[in-house]
Amino acid sequence: MTEPLRVSDHAVLRYLEHSHGLDVEAVRLHIADRCATGAELRALAVVVERVKFVLQQGVVVTTLRRNGIAFPRGSRDG
Repeated sequence: MTEPLRVSDHAVLRYLEHSHGLDVEAVRLHIADRCATGAELRALAVVVERVKFVLQQGVVVTTLRRNGIAFPRGSRDG
């Protein structure tokens, strides 16, 4: 049995951009806008829109589920 083909995050992102019209720069600006105050305050993370954005030295480096868990529908955003 052969290993399944791996697909990089870059390939997935470009697929969404080219085939489904995802505006990557608009998403980038949206995230930056939501995280700006936290970055100014030198926060380690910012929780918005049901996810945690991890900050390091003024850069959003990853996105996690808030508290590492999924949220029930209808719960309040952070």
